[in-house]
Formats: sequence, structure tokens, C-alpha cells
Amino acid sequence: MQPHDEVVKHFRLVKQQKAALEKLGIVTIADLLFHFPHRYEDVGAARHIRDISPNEMVTVYGELTDLQKKLAWKTKRYMVEATLTDATGSIGVRWFNQPYAANMFEHAKYVKVTGKATGKQKLYFANPTVESMAGLPDFFSDAPDESGLFPVYPESRGITSRWFYHAIARVLECGVHEHIDDIIPPEITERYKLPSLATALVWIHSPHSEKDARAARKRFSFEEVFLIQIAHQKNRYDTQHLNAPQTSANTDALKSYLDALPYTPTNAQKRAIKAIMDDFKKPYPMSRLLEGDVGSGKTTVAAATMYALAKGSVEGSAYAHPQIAYMVPTEILAKQQFAGLIDAFKHAPIPIGLITGSGCQKFPSKVNPNEATKISRAQLSKWVENGEIPIVVGTHALISKNVHFENLTYVVIDEQHRFGTNQRKALAKKDDTAPHLLSMTATPIPRTLALTIYGDLDISVIDEKPEGRKEIYTKVVPPKKRDEVYAALRSELSEGRQAYVICPRIDEPDPSKALALRVKSVTAEAKRLTDGPLHEYRVGVLHGKMTPKEKTEVMTQFEDGEVDVLVATSVVEVGVNVPNATTIVIEGAERFGLSQLHQLRGRVQRSSYQSYCYLFSETKTQSSLARIKTLEKASDGFKLAEEDLKLRGAGQLAGRQQWGVSDMGMDALQNIKMVEAARIEAQKLVAQDPTLANHTPLQEKMSKIQSDLHME
Repeated sequence: MQPHDEVVKHFRLVKQQKAALEKLGIVTIADLLFHFPHRYEDVGAARHIRDISPNEMVTVYGELTDLQKKLAWKTKRYMVEATLTDATGSIGVRWFNQPYAANMFEHAKYVKVTGKATGKQKLYFANPTVESMAGLPDFFSDAPDESGLFPVYPESRGITSRWFYHAIARVLECGVHEHIDDIIPPEITERYKLPSLATALVWIHSPHSEKDARAARKRFSFEEVFLIQIAHQKNRYDTQHLNAPQTSANTDALKSYLDALPYTPTNAQKRAIKAIMDDFKKPYPMSRLLEGDVGSGKTTVAAATMYALAKGSVEGSAYAHPQIAYMVPTEILAKQQFAGLIDAFKHAPIPIGLITGSGCQKFPSKVNPNEATKISRAQLSKWVENGEIPIVVGTHALISKNVHFENLTYVVIDEQHRFGTNQRKALAKKDDTAPHLLSMTATPIPRTLALTIYGDLDISVIDEKPEGRKEIYTKVVPPKKRDEVYAALRSELSEGRQAYVICPRIDEPDPSKALALRVKSVTAEAKRLTDGPLHEYRVGVLHGKMTPKEKTEVMTQFEDGEVDVLVATSVVEVGVNVPNATTIVIEGAERFGLSQLHQLRGRVQRSSYQSYCYLFSETKTQSSLARIKTLEKASDGFKLAEEDLKLRGAGQLAGRQQWGVSDMGMDALQNIKMVEAARIEAQKLVAQDPTLANHTPLQEKMSKIQSDLHME
């Protein structure tokens, strides 16, 4: 048996098992070894039924039978009774005032029961914790006196944790783990006292103690973050060996832009602008992330530096000007930013193009120099290609094969984590020269996460808000006070203001599906508000299933004040800017992460008006309610992001799939020292061996990592 052998060569598998392994991404024996347990059962706490003592907290594994509902003989309380049986005997299980228990466990044959046995004449478990199991653990049925930890593996339909337990034990017995190359250099494992790969594989699958299991998880957590950091440092090294465009920015133009602003930029904005202007002077292309809370003024920083460069010059040419591509994730935002740049540069207008999937525009129009005009894609592409249009705003359409720039110098990507690595490269790289890249995000990111997922970028943080912005009044509202919120909302609307109502889903769930989420939908809520509490106001609808044209029409109506209340999904989360909207009502708030709720709340902090955020929640759990209530006191997005990381884990922050980080890697993100250590080691290794020629196992692993690592 060898690590690269396919699993089917050594294990007899039925069709369903093959499909399940394929779904889990397990093809080779090595893949099987790297399918780690997600938790462990503590065998030491388990007892056989014959060994149970009264009032002792124990865990018992057995078969659940004779499940029935009845009324208690004396108290007439509703209860559910069952019998738990193992190889040594039987014991009763009773649930009082929990009629749902009968439905929860009617199909559960094997269970794990944890609780205290009680009873004067005959012992029974009263309201214990019960967990369904696919089968009885082998360790208990075969070796009742054994103690330790038993691994429980992630399953898929057709294959069980029990199968993995036996299969991996067989692989370890064959010594396959000793023939897999360790990708972490031995000097690093020694420096941080990490177990070797072979030892860690044994400890993670069959630990003798929690200490062993923790040490193994620590090693694999470090390994994953280390690999990501190696990928980033290689990207950084490669970028710094490209040539930056031979252009120069116009500092006088920058000053004129800043002087024309109706407000004074914050110190944080000034620092970010200076860092970007300094990057323009370097011989290699800038790679910078501009991170700022909602309403902190990131667009001002981007616009100022774009203007300075557009008014600059291309070295060696008296007539050519640098070109800038400004890419955003949605058509709504593209059109909004296009209009915003026209307004921002009105004191000294420059040509600006707009390219989206539904059409193109150019400013200024030949007919009216103060307005934009619609033009054909072919004509705009021609002007972009010959360098006549210095600034082009667009969606993914910017990276189509038909769009070519004459002097692409600067690429600004808004909400950059929504774009894939390959999409960025398609826009950015050209032979041995690459434009400067500024990525912007309004999603506050904890330091550990920023160091991990944006490890190849320099980071500028805008941690101040413009003067005059009032704090948003935020309140978690119980269902019984819903009418009070509508009264407050009507009061704002009567003053000429506008509002958002956010719902977790677009349409009502199928009533025939028992497990469908019972949460508010955009379509039904819009109708309910129109027919009920907001019948005298104009209600619009916006969601992801609408066509770009329909979305644009609704947003235009909302921006022009023709719609008073916009009922929408979280599609408004990114960048939508309507200063007159001062109230946002969020339904099903427990369905969103804290950072996403903060992003949504930021839609109504776009002016000097007092703004309001009301959060409705159907949750019955105190922990979930406490999480949402942190928004009432915290207005700092970075603090909220740190809190979200603790409460829900990094994977929930904005979706772990977009980063390609596993549960194991997410564990590391709770440990800033581990992330920084991995980053330092990766920097040193790549500086000494940029091609990884002296680290063959790492080089082979990296080729796979770089193809799998997603940053959209």
C-alpha cells in the first residue's frame, strides 16, 4: 500500500461509498489519511449499563427501543419513555414535558446517552442528553475496558465515520504514513516543537490523550496557514520582480482634488493617500489592500489617487496619459461609482468610461459636456484601446477579451474578496509589466484573518470616520414591539426620508417542506407592508433574481425619491449609497453574521441626518440574541469582526469557501502568534529559495495549493 495508490485498489467499495468518497475529495490513500476527525468521543467517561451507579454522571452507548408517549401515573405529566440496551443489560430513559422527543428519536436505533441515573426501585435516565449514532462504537463493543479518545469523522451519504475509523486504522497499520514527505522543513518543526508528519498522523487519528490530539491539530493548523503564507510570499516575490508602469502621478492635481472636497480628509485618509502615492514611485507594481469601516471614506482615497494618476504622464510620451481600471462587483455599484467620479472631478472634468454587461456609457457627452451618453461597446473599446479614455469603471466585463488598454497603470478593485485570483491576474498582468493594484474592502477583517487571506498585500487601514457623521441608533426589537418600530418608521418617512427593509430570502418557502426556513421573504414582506403598516408609501423590491435592467430601474427610482421603502435581500450590502435613506429594518437578524449586519447598517450612515437600525429576530436562544445585541453598543466594525470571529468562527465571517481555508486552518486564525510565526517562516524561506527548488515536497504541494486557493 502506497500513499499515491487509489483507495479502490485496497478497499472493496459499493457504488454509494465510491460516490461519497468522491464527494469528500478522497481519491488516494494519502487523501484518506488527511481526512481528519472533527471531534473525539471520550471513551474514558463511558460505562456499561451493568456498571452504572445512582446519581453518577455517565455516558452509555446502546440501542434505543420501545419509544412511547404516555402520561405519568401520579402527576399526569406528559412524558416519553424508551429502553436503552447494551450487551450488559437495559435501563429506562424518560423525557418529562418534552413531547417532541418522541419525534426526534423515533428513527434513532443507536444512541449515545449522557446523564445521571436515578430511581428508587429501578434506575432510569431522566431528561438526559441523547445523540443519534450510525452504529455502536467498536471500541466499546469490542474492548469495554479500554480508555482514551475515539475519533468521529465527517461523513457523507453512503459512508460512515465507522468506515473511516476501520479504513484509516488499517492504513496506519501498514505504515503508509511513514512514506509521505513532510512539507514543513525539520528546522521549523523543531523551532516550534511541532510533531513530525508521521507522528501527527498517528496522534490525530488515534490519540492516547487530549494532549496528543491537540498537538496534532496544532501541527496541521500551522501547516495550512504556512502553506497559504508560502503561496502569498511567492506571489509577492513574483510581483516585486515585475516592472511597474513607467508613469508619474501629478501631485498638483492631487492637491486640487483634495482642496475641492467639501470636507477635510481624516488623518487616516491622508496616510492612505500618501502610502499609495509613494507606491507609485517604486520600480515594482503596488499591491495594497485599503481596509476601512463602512462610511470611512475609502472611495475618496481611491478617487484622489486615480485623479492624480489620470492627470499624470507616461514617461517617454508627451501626449499619452496613464489609464485606470476601476472594477466593482455589481452593475448597480458600477453605475453609482461612475456617477460619483463624474461628480468628484467636476472642477476639472476628465473622460470616464463605463463598461457593464448591459451596456456602455462615456463622459462627457459631445452633445452635453455636463452629462454622460450611451455608446456602443465597440466604440468605447476603441477609445480605451487607443488611450483616449483615462478612467474606465466596470464589472467583470472589464476583463473580457474585447477590452484592451493602451497604458493601463492602476487597477482599483472594490470589495476585492469578491473577485477570483485569476480574474485579478487577467486584468492586471501584461508581459513583464503589471499595473499598480489597489484592493478595497469595507468588510472589517480581524488581524489574524487579514494576515492570512491577504498575506501578499500591504495593508492600509482607515480607522476614522469623517466629521459630522452621527452614530446609528441601533435596537434589537422583540416581536411584541414591532408596531412601535413601524410608527417610528412612518415618522421618518413623513419627514421625507427613505428606508430599507432587509429580508433573508427572496420568496416564501415551500410549505410542503417541513425543514424549510421560516424566515421573512422579500416578496411576501413587500406585499404585507404595502397592504398594511406602510400602505400610504411607495414600496419597491430588489433582489438577486432580478435582471440587471430591473435592478437598475428600482435603484434609480429609490435614488430619485420615487420609492420610499426598498424591501431587499442583502444585495444592498455592498456600496449602495442613498444619503436620504435614514432607517433600515432587518428581519431574521440571527441569519446574518455580525459583520454583515454592520455592513447593512452602514447603508443608512451616509449623511449628517440621524439614522436608525432596527433588528428583528426570531431566535429563542440567549447566546444568539446576545450576539445580535452587541450591535446596540458597538459601532466599530473591527471590534465586531473580532467578536464574530470568537462567536461564530472565521468561516462564518464572510464564507470560508471564498478563501479555501479548511476547519483546521480556521482553528489557527484564533491564534495570532501562530499566524505571525507562519508568516515569518514563509517570508524567510521564500527569500532564500524563491522557486522552492531546495524544498521539493513543498514545491509539489504548492502547485496544488495555488490552483485550489480561492480569494473571491
